[in-house]
Amino acid sequence: MDILIKIIQFFLCFTILIGIHELGHFLMARVFKIRVEKFYIFFDIGFSLFKFRRGHTEYGMGWLPLGGYCKIAGMIDESMDKEYQKQEVQPWEFRAKPAWQRFLVMIAGVVMNLLLAVAIYIGICYTWGSTYLSNEDVKWGYNFNEAGHRLGFEDGDRIVTVDGQRIDKYVDILNALIITDADRKVVVERNGQTMELTLPFDELIAVRQNKEYDDLLVPRQPFVIDSVVSPSVAMLQPGDEIVGIDKMAGVEYPAYRQYIQSHAGDSVVLHVLRGGVTLPAFSVPVSDEGTLGVLCKAYPLRTQQYTFWQAIPAGFHKAGEVLSSYWQQLKMIVQPKTKMYEELGGFIAIGSIFPSSWNWEVFWLTTAFISIILAVMNIIPIPGLDGGHAIFTFWEMITGRKVSDKVLEGAQYVGLVILLILLLYANGNDIYRFFIK
Repeated sequence: MDILIKIIQFFLCFTILIGIHELGHFLMARVFKIRVEKFYIFFDIGFSLFKFRRGHTEYGMGWLPLGGYCKIAGMIDESMDKEYQKQEVQPWEFRAKPAWQRFLVMIAGVVMNLLLAVAIYIGICYTWGSTYLSNEDVKWGYNFNEAGHRLGFEDGDRIVTVDGQRIDKYVDILNALIITDADRKVVVERNGQTMELTLPFDELIAVRQNKEYDDLLVPRQPFVIDSVVSPSVAMLQPGDEIVGIDKMAGVEYPAYRQYIQSHAGDSVVLHVLRGGVTLPAFSVPVSDEGTLGVLCKAYPLRTQQYTFWQAIPAGFHKAGEVLSSYWQQLKMIVQPKTKMYEELGGFIAIGSIFPSSWNWEVFWLTTAFISIILAVMNIIPIPGLDGGHAIFTFWEMITGRKVSDKVLEGAQYVGLVILLILLLYANGNDIYRFFIK
């Protein structure tokens, strides 16, 4: 059932994104009175799942969910239809229009994906707001896994800056540490003093490749009492820290809670620290439900709610942050020293980022993120992608000389080969990681 939910989300997401992308090309073509012969979501190689014709356009859904296309009359695209070349140029054809109009038609899909991401982020800000754990609020510092200790961190360290930048959200720290093309300089607060750590580039690559980033840093949660809710433990006070239970000591709240639950209906001996002074140990009862009758102090989550008008700039800002972050990662992929190319993923990797239970907020966040990925990937100047088409037209706009159809056809074949290789490589990585590694 979990896999089915992931699959449904994957296909719903891609149907929306591909439909919006191709709709951009379609609408811009119609603005300039260019005829669109086909408008398809997914590829219809051999046959389509359904189709219908309205006016000069055939609308349909293909069976191969690797993309979609908008077949514009008089344009050399992935359909490689050369029949139009044998005919006289018609005023409603793509090739009959000035370069600036053709350029706008080509980039319209990318623009629509970016606008969709902005619209989704606006909707998320307005509907759910923004809730996060601030790095500043993690006053007890972090615990680190083995990889974190190898990098030089110690349990209890607080992150002050990464390469001179303060990071507000806890969830952003991990990427700031491991998505890099050089050593990282991290300032931490340790035992009341600040110190600088140098995280070696090679070690950061190893952490990423060995997937040791899970629980690389986790907020510490000592058993500090927030409030007392049962008279059976009236001797405890808010602010007290339980530092030991029976012979158990040196752990944090989750471990203590599990121990208490295992002694439901019994009693335990508490070791309590109050105002820096250790109190004499004393016994307290554990309820039949496995609780002490106290609430543990938790980290406060910061929540920003937005009115509709406030959500608009917030949505643009969020889209800009994600776009900038992804562009930086993409630039690192093409740098061999980062070895990020080894982590490229295909459809399995994309599908895995969807949760196994349905959550609309997470679904729309994921859809917005993938929409930005599609926009960035499509604008790359590889023949066969929107960016490849646009670069030739941009050249024509600058020089006044149109690239010949023969060159465009050759470039299209080269682009399709490049895209096929990338597709096979990315999905091959998925298969290797899933079935072999």
